[in-house]
Amino acid sequence: MSRIGRLPVVIPNGVTVSVTPDNVVTVKGSKGQLVKTMHKDIKIAVEDSNVLVTRPSDDKNHRALHGLTRALVHNMVVGVTEGFSKTLELVGVGYRAQLKGKKLVLSLGYSHPVEIDAMEGVQFETPDANKIIVKGIDKELVGSVAADIRKWRKPEPYKGKGIKYIDEHVRRKEGKTGK
Repeated sequence: MSRIGRLPVVIPNGVTVSVTPDNVVTVKGSKGQLVKTMHKDIKIAVEDSNVLVTRPSDDKNHRALHGLTRALVHNMVVGVTEGFSKTLELVGVGYRAQLKGKKLVLSLGYSHPVEIDAMEGVQFETPDANKIIVKGIDKELVGSVAADIRKWRKPEPYKGKGIKYIDEHVRRKEGKTGK
């Protein structure tokens, strides 16, 4: 039995979870609503204030889907109650971020500023010129937008310049040694 899949997902007060016969899970909470279609083989049931996920067999594919489905439902419940956020840090001389309306404008050493539009369900915050906070209720979307921002200037190993996650450790390399 899957260690993660067998755990019930507790539904907090103010959150409603509904499952249709074709495995479309809808979670509504104070921050919004998330809808996701799960795999048809996995059975999802709402009992009392818990969501239970069961699998039909011990097939390798079903075992993998069991834990995945439970984790996706749990992330939906957490998203509509608390939300998710990723913090990015800009390291480098002249690297800075600012908000213009809902658009994020980055100065990253290119000849032009990089402008990133906020997707539906994602908000940007810039507490200072070197930090970007990406917030939203969908964990997958928040992580994807943060990764897209990071792609503009990945941290390089010699000087450490670039866009990195706040908890990321950039492995530094020693430069050339001259004689």
